[in-house]
Amino acid sequence: MKFLDEVKILVEGGKGGAGCVSFLREKFIPFGGPNGGDGGDGGSVYLKASSNLNTLIDFHANCLYKAQRGENGKGSNCAGKKGADRILEVPVGTEIFDADTHEFIGDLAKSGQVQQVAQGGWHGLGNARFKSSTNRSPRQSTPGQAGEVRQLQLLLKLLADVGLVGLPNAGKSSLIRSISAATPKVADYPFTTLQPHLGVVSLAHGRSFVIADVPGLIPGAAEGIGLGIRFLKHLERTCLLLHIVDIYPSDGSCPLSNIASIEKELIKYSSALAAKPRWFVFNKLDLLSTAELKNGYEQWKKKLSGDRPCFEISALQGVGTKALCYALMKFLEQNIREA
Repeated sequence: MKFLDEVKILVEGGKGGAGCVSFLREKFIPFGGPNGGDGGDGGSVYLKASSNLNTLIDFHANCLYKAQRGENGKGSNCAGKKGADRILEVPVGTEIFDADTHEFIGDLAKSGQVQQVAQGGWHGLGNARFKSSTNRSPRQSTPGQAGEVRQLQLLLKLLADVGLVGLPNAGKSSLIRSISAATPKVADYPFTTLQPHLGVVSLAHGRSFVIADVPGLIPGAAEGIGLGIRFLKHLERTCLLLHIVDIYPSDGSCPLSNIASIEKELIKYSSALAAKPRWFVFNKLDLLSTAELKNGYEQWKKKLSGDRPCFEISALQGVGTKALCYALMKFLEQNIREA
């Protein structure tokens, strides 16, 4: 399935039904008077978060969504039927904006949450409403009002507990394949991940968390180089970031310089995202087969400043991944309790 996380749609509330002009005409009631009923209200348009969806692809083909109009009023003081509401299901984590004014409308962060996005038109009044002591036979009524029309921008931000960041080919996809049932593409060339992937990491006794893998960053991503920073919004809801570091880059680059370049791109994108708790995960431990490589690795690792937790793994061979998962689970459980 194609992954689509941004889309614009046009929503329109149903028009209200018109009021009716009618008079009572029955035997033995010569002056029955007006009995025209009101119209029905137009239906409204709602968005509802559904855990069964994970992309906005369903909105790609059809961009206009209308609610049903209300029925016109009838004689004998019969009001028209209200128009049916239109309920559109969207993935959990969808943010709603007015595309014209950029006004924030709502954030559907929980399954089943509902947000009204277009109000239906109000009903028209029948002539029975205008009867008075000075106007016994009113012949006026009012039409129903038009429904609200809005162009919306839907922005999907995936819900995950842990997010993976790093350069292309650092091993993010290999890690998520190793510790979950997710199956992102893995190959020996960069940019194999072209869209976000979610994986559920299940531990003993029903303990689990969700991890998100996004396409890799490269220097200049904030200026649109490579895949840019388009997918970083999917990490904004995470509690923790894992910075996956290739300890033996195939291009001969320095891991310390690579770490600095990723941190620079995170800061350019969002200071809030860069301030999230971030752990270092040094991947491809299986490549340290000689004493020379091990000594070089230990030297540049000591140069890292700060007190961030560091882990050493081999995602390909599964070395160190279990300890990493349990440490993540412990951090998330403590974070939730403190929150």
